[in-house]
Amino acid sequence: MPRFSVIVPAYQVQAYLSECLDSVLSQSYPDLELIAVDDRSPDACGAIIDEYAARDPRVRPVHLVENVGLGGARNAGIAEARGDYLVFLDSDDTLTPGALHAIADRIEATGDPDVLVYDYARTHWDGRTVRNQLAGQLAEEGPAPFRLADRPGLLRVLMVAWNKACRRDFVARHGFTFPPGYYEDTPWTFPVLMAAESVATLDRVCVHYRQRRQGSILGSTSRRHFDLFEQYERVFAYVAEHPELECWRPELYRRMIDHLAVVFTQPGRLPRGSHGDFLRRARALGRRHRVPGVRFGPRQTLVRLGLHRTLRSLRLASALRRRVRRTAGRPVRALRSGALRLHYALQSRLPLRADLAVFAASHGPGDPGALEEAFRAHAPHVRTAWLARPGQEGAVPAGPRVLRPGTAASWSALARARYLVNDGEFGPAVRKRRGQVYVQTRRGTPLLHTGLDLLERPAAARDTDFGELLREVDRWDYLLSGNRHATLTWERVLPGRYTTLEYGAPRTDVLHRATEADVTRLRAALGVPAGAVAVLYAPARRDHRRTQHPPFDLERIARRLGPRFVLLARPHPAHGGPLGTGPGIIDVGGHPSPAELCLASDVLLTDRSSLMVDHADLDRPVVLHTGELAVVEAVRGTYVDLRACPPGTVADSEDELIDVLVSGRWCDARSARLRAEFRERFCPYDDGRAAERVVRRVVLGERAGLPVAVPLAERKPVPPAVSRAPWATVPQPSGPPTVTESR
Repeated sequence: MPRFSVIVPAYQVQAYLSECLDSVLSQSYPDLELIAVDDRSPDACGAIIDEYAARDPRVRPVHLVENVGLGGARNAGIAEARGDYLVFLDSDDTLTPGALHAIADRIEATGDPDVLVYDYARTHWDGRTVRNQLAGQLAEEGPAPFRLADRPGLLRVLMVAWNKACRRDFVARHGFTFPPGYYEDTPWTFPVLMAAESVATLDRVCVHYRQRRQGSILGSTSRRHFDLFEQYERVFAYVAEHPELECWRPELYRRMIDHLAVVFTQPGRLPRGSHGDFLRRARALGRRHRVPGVRFGPRQTLVRLGLHRTLRSLRLASALRRRVRRTAGRPVRALRSGALRLHYALQSRLPLRADLAVFAASHGPGDPGALEEAFRAHAPHVRTAWLARPGQEGAVPAGPRVLRPGTAASWSALARARYLVNDGEFGPAVRKRRGQVYVQTRRGTPLLHTGLDLLERPAAARDTDFGELLREVDRWDYLLSGNRHATLTWERVLPGRYTTLEYGAPRTDVLHRATEADVTRLRAALGVPAGAVAVLYAPARRDHRRTQHPPFDLERIARRLGPRFVLLARPHPAHGGPLGTGPGIIDVGGHPSPAELCLASDVLLTDRSSLMVDHADLDRPVVLHTGELAVVEAVRGTYVDLRACPPGTVADSEDELIDVLVSGRWCDARSARLRAEFRERFCPYDDGRAAERVVRRVVLGERAGLPVAVPLAERKPVPPAVSRAPWATVPQPSGPPTVTESR
């Protein structure tokens, strides 16, 4: 029988679940069982739990047949528990290193108390960690264990289940369970503390309580916050059933009024128009359980008396004072009311146009370009427009109306279009209107640290405004993802309320529609000699270097390879110039379509560019240059260990790279096997119909009956111009993947 049963309920937290489970399984105290409860989560939580259970026998998966909520999921975990102590952990939080060891030592030192209360710290998206302000209540001075009467201040510590270890037989003896509702912790915490015959404290942060920007229960706007009234009725009903606990009624009454005041005054919890009803119910509840002689502050008194208008007036006056204080002494700012801004404001008051979609992309058409084509094919009633700055017209796909940013026409389109599609940002001046649908595609599969993970990578983050980045995220309705790795990464590093559509990468659709004639035409247009092996060299940006010159001599490589090879050199957009010149080198930096370059090439040479995913999707060889990979991992950070799971043959140096290409190892059986494994992980849905799935879901509203992804073994991408026998016998994984969406 294990010492601890750690119960983790999971529902729509796929981006955080792995980190939570890792924090438990990596504890220095191994005597535990991890009961992970899949609360019928519609995302990948169930699959993640099963993967952990297959790797570690301490993980016991529980899959519920229907969604029962946090309380019901915890009850299901309690029913399966075999440990001496129950430890609850929410699936977006983590245990700190050594936490269970410290808890076990304290339990032993205090004689196995019924309840051990330990501390926590709030962790914010910007990296701040703030310890519980009432940590003083958990001081370990004095006799232990004790009764709650000896330390009544514990009732003021955050009323949650996950900062306590409860003896399982104590819980079973009293029949404690979690009720349904938003605030299920309240009728658990108070009875557990009051009924415990022995309590101890641990003055140590054992849990990191993640402060999610959006998506958490307490951070949502809903009338479900009215659940608080029913939960406190349960608390007082428990006291009524146990007369020996009547002494706690004054403190419970005070805590109840404080809690109601917090919910009422916290911005963003109660929906507009519900505040009056909330205060009326608060007044009725307060009268029903009123304890004479208990005093409150002004805010709590107004909530208890239900004085809605008075409280609202005081809050408005306080806000006005803060605004005046902020602006006092500042020079009057010049008014900026240009005709275009006024035009945009006026256009924003007009009805949205359901037949208009606006597209934009940072570097080439990419995913937005593929979606624009799918709009015209599958939703022809929607007219499309494309934002392009002067000089970028050549990168605009044929078909949409071209608009120059900053013109009256562009502001009109942005103000009235029903659909907005971008792989970057429209900018803070564009305000997303109610009813507009914003589809964000991002750029490629995230292999390097991005989003909030760059907070700890200043060299890579450079001048990123993370606050503005997250305000942009708040506008998104949908985020596209090509695989589970991308889904879990985006949802964690770019937290928001958007829905992730794990349907594949639309930019790869063209790869599966191309023909041999297209390949021949593209190679001729680029100047690739007939019969030559075209090596597409596409490096990623190296954040640790001021100059982006390649780490090897392209001219020397071209000379050593000879006329059988030609290098298509595509610098990163941040490079600003060609990577090399001379015989055997073709500069393709100005080519707007990476997909066409993949089609024209026979093999991709890169260090860590996400273009390797698209090239592998074509089932064409990839050579990975790892010369600076260790530095990149230190400076930028990586999500995928490319040396452990490379997309093909690996070369550490310039000479080894030449040998790989000359000897033919770039297209041998081992390279094919590695590529097959890589495709299975990163290309499960890239079958040529990703954009169609997105349009059918977003524009046409179809949820069922979307095209099922073609299994990898059945896909027949166009072969390269220079065919090799090993390519025809590449082992392919089987089994049809299903497209998924989360949140």
